Amino acid sequence: MADQREPAVASAPDTLRDTPPAALAAAVDAVLPGALADLRDLVRIPSVWADRAHRDDTRRSAEAVAALARAGGAATVQVVAAGDGAPAVIAHWPAADAGAPTVLLYAHHDVQPTGGDELWTSPPFEPTERDGRLYGRGAADDKAGVMTHLAVLRAFGGRPPVNVVLFVEGEEESGSPTLVELMAAHRDALACDVIVIADSANPAVDVPALTTSLRGLVDCTVEVAMLERPVHSGLYGGPVGDALTALCRTLASLHHDDGRVAVPGRLHHHADAPDPDLATFRSDVGLLDGVELLGEGTILERAWQGPAVAVLGIDAPSVAEASNVLLPRARAMVSMRLAPGDDPAAAQDALAAHLTAHVPWGAHVTVTPGAAAAPYELKAVGDVYDLARRTFAQAYGNEVVETGIGGSIPFIAEFARAFPGAAVLVTGVGDPASRWHGIDESLHLGMFGRGVLAEVLLLDGLVR
Repeated sequence: MADQREPAVASAPDTLRDTPPAALAAAVDAVLPGALADLRDLVRIPSVWADRAHRDDTRRSAEAVAALARAGGAATVQVVAAGDGAPAVIAHWPAADAGAPTVLLYAHHDVQPTGGDELWTSPPFEPTERDGRLYGRGAADDKAGVMTHLAVLRAFGGRPPVNVVLFVEGEEESGSPTLVELMAAHRDALACDVIVIADSANPAVDVPALTTSLRGLVDCTVEVAMLERPVHSGLYGGPVGDALTALCRTLASLHHDDGRVAVPGRLHHHADAPDPDLATFRSDVGLLDGVELLGEGTILERAWQGPAVAVLGIDAPSVAEASNVLLPRARAMVSMRLAPGDDPAAAQDALAAHLTAHVPWGAHVTVTPGAAAAPYELKAVGDVYDLARRTFAQAYGNEVVETGIGGSIPFIAEFARAFPGAAVLVTGVGDPASRWHGIDESLHLGMFGRGVLAEVLLLDGLVR
C-alpha cells in the first residue's frame, strides 16, 4: 500500500441507526470512492502466501488491512498468526448497545499466483480500470471482500449498530492449514451470532446470491521413481522406461474416458437449480471450439454436486531444457474437489490408494497428502436469512437466488463447527466474468457498490 496516503475514510452521520434506507444508500455512496482507492492499493501488494518469495508481501498486506481497520474506527486491532502460518487480522467494533448481536465479517487478503504475468492484458498487480471493471490479482478474490466489509464500517462512521468482528485470513488460497489452530487460540475474540462471508459470487452483476453449498478439497503430491539416475535415452530406451511417462499414465487413470472421476467412493448429488445457457457457460469459462465438457448430468450437478480431479502442476524439465535422457523421477500435484457430504480424510486415502494402484511397470510411488477442506451445505432458514433476502433484493433490485459453488472455503465448515448456533451467510462480489484464479481477474465496480449497500442494510436490519 502506498505509504504517502492515509486510508480514506469519508465522513458519515454520528449514527445511521433508525435512518431511512435512502440515508444509508447516501452514506454508502460517500465512502465508495475512498474504498475503491484503498482496494487499488491492496491489489498492488502481491500477497501470494503460497509463494515463499512473497511471504514478506503477505505480511505487508496484513499490516495494510490492519491500518485500514484502525483508520475505520476499530476499538482493537490485532495481526495474529498460528505457528508459521500466514498473518491474519482480527479487529473489533463494539456497538453502543451492549445487547446488540455480534456479527463476524470474514474475507481473506492472500491471493493466487498470477499464472504468468505476461498473459495478462495489464500487469496483475497494477490495478487497471476498463469498461466498468477493475482488473488485477485479488481485485475480486478476495480483496474486494476485505474492502466490502471496511466500506460498510465506514458507512456507519465506525459506529455500526451491531457488534462487529472483522476477521481477514491470510492463507485461504493455500487451504488454510493453520486455521483450526488460529481459531482455537482466538476463540473468544471470534465468538459471534452471525457470520457474513464475502468470498463467493453472484450469477450476474445485478442478481444477488446466497451460497448454500460448497465442495470440499483434498490435494496431494505424487512422485514416481524408476531409476537411480538419468540415463541415455538412445542406449537404454526400449527396455527401460522413464518416470515422466509412468507418471502421465498414472495421472490419466484419474478419469474415465468420458471425463468422470475414476477415484472410487466419491459422492454425487442431484441439483434442482436450472442449468445455465450452454453457450454462455462455455464463453464464461473460455472453452476452445470443439472442446467437450467432462462427465455426466447437468452442468450444475457436475460443478456443484459432484467430484472433480485436476492436475495442478508437474515437476519436469521444460521443452527448452529437455535432453536425450530417461528421467529417473517425476512428480505432480493432484487436486480433488468433493461433493457436499463427502469426508475429506476418506477422500484423501482413496486418492492416494488410486494413484498407488495405477502406477505402471513396477515404478516406485510416493504419495504425500497436502491440504484438506471439508465441503459445506446449509439450509438458509430462519429470521437472519429472511432478512438477508429482503435487504439484498433491495440493494440489487432483484430477488436473491440460492446457489452452490464448486470452490472450497475451509473457514466455513470450521466456523460452523466452532459456533454451531451462528447463522452463516455466504455472499460476495464476484460474477461469472470475474475470472477468479485466472488471467485478467476483475471486479465489476457497480456490483461492488451494491454489495456494500446490501451488507449495510443487513447490519442495520439486525437491530430494527
